[in-house]
Amino acid sequence: MISERTSQRAFIGVLSLLFAASTAATIVWCASMPAMHGMPMPGGWTMSMTWMLLPGQSGPRAAASFLRMWVVMMVAMMLPSLMPMLWRYRAAVVRAGAARLAWLTALAGLGYFVVWTVFGMAAFPVGVALAAAEMQLPALARAVPGAVGAVVLIAGALQFTAWKAHHLDCCRASPGAGRTLPAGAAIAVRHGLRLGLHCCCCCAGLTVILLVVGVMDLRAMAVVTAAITAERLAPNGQRVARVIGAVAVAAGVFLIGQAAGL
Repeated sequence: MISERTSQRAFIGVLSLLFAASTAATIVWCASMPAMHGMPMPGGWTMSMTWMLLPGQSGPRAAASFLRMWVVMMVAMMLPSLMPMLWRYRAAVVRAGAARLAWLTALAGLGYFVVWTVFGMAAFPVGVALAAAEMQLPALARAVPGAVGAVVLIAGALQFTAWKAHHLDCCRASPGAGRTLPAGAAIAVRHGLRLGLHCCCCCAGLTVILLVVGVMDLRAMAVVTAAITAERLAPNGQRVARVIGAVAVAAGVFLIGQAAGL
């Protein structure tokens, strides 16, 4: 039998390669997107082309393009914090005497990213509708900088809630120490879906910040990825989450003040 150390090295190696590939693809995609230029809008801000239909581009085609980008980006952003969760799942299945560990772990990861794909499918039409409204209504466009600040502030406040603490605990401790899981494909997918739901709820505020600040902005992606990873992997995740929340609240207040000309 393969030793646990060898198995762990293989696990880390495969996920590291996947992380490197998805990160490289995201960087190339961002560099090649016209979203890097954007469209100047009333109120002194720039709208990302991510939410705009390009000439000759149909809605389904634009949605498919966005989802491809979104899934690759989510793999790059979430793998660092997902890795320990998948390893705990793998260890729980090992204790149940499972074979085909790599296959079951892959199914759990697939279930996890299915949830993030659904999140992206819901976000895209909302973003497109808001972008269309902002282009047609100058008054609405001028209100966007202040609205972004308010969203960032609310997302920061969410970091202090019991709801956030509950889902963060679920992400950090699932499955619990000493727990065993049956070695079934359907169970693996359901476990991944459950992890994905907890993760989406836990990261809701930070993900919304990414969406409103710039979904194709590499700097925003790096900051949000670092924040998510820190609160998942740091010894005291709840304290880290509150520090992140305080920074976000301060940033939201600053953005609101800037929009108001203060």
